[in-house]
Amino acid sequence: MEKMYDDVSDEELIDRLRQGENGITDYLLDKFKNLVRSKAQSMYILGADNDDLIQEGMIGLFKAIRDYDSGRDASFFTFADLCISRQMYNAVQASQRQKHIPLNTYISLYSQVDRESGEGQELAETIPSQAGPSPEEIVIGNEAAKALEYLIQQELSDFENQVLDLHLIGMSYVQIAKVLGRDEKSTDNALHRVKSKVKKLMKAQNAAE
Repeated sequence: MEKMYDDVSDEELIDRLRQGENGITDYLLDKFKNLVRSKAQSMYILGADNDDLIQEGMIGLFKAIRDYDSGRDASFFTFADLCISRQMYNAVQASQRQKHIPLNTYISLYSQVDRESGEGQELAETIPSQAGPSPEEIVIGNEAAKALEYLIQQELSDFENQVLDLHLIGMSYVQIAKVLGRDEKSTDNALHRVKSKVKKLMKAQNAAE
């Protein structure tokens, strides 16, 4: 990672990230990955797969980088520590309640995208909408959306579903690759397949209506 960042405080890095400087998110993900691994080991006794905990911890770290506010929160380390722990603990609780539901289904297909980076917006924008729908249209629309989400989850592989989930919360394919422990090329290819499959399913659904 960039040696130029080694002597810069985390808070200053976040401020520079907000100003549009590239490379900082990846640097912070790499810098704090050992913290994620340490917490995964400590939470392992609560009953969860270690790899799943690391994945959830990296998601929590990404959210900390995305949401940190120096004027509101304590130090970035403290905030990141909280976000990582919370994400892991919620995953443990959910896995205990629903052991047969994989982690990649916890994030809705229609999660809010990162408004700053705009990542994930392309897929979200493929979902049609109408101005001023009636209550009946809202009900029908919700049912259609649920049906579409089910079809998408069935059509995509487990890896593609994970890529879609993380893409929709604002991660680039490079960041997704880091979270899932996959190489960037296969992750980028998976993201292109996801977009293609989603568009085909939406066209088929629209044609059937």
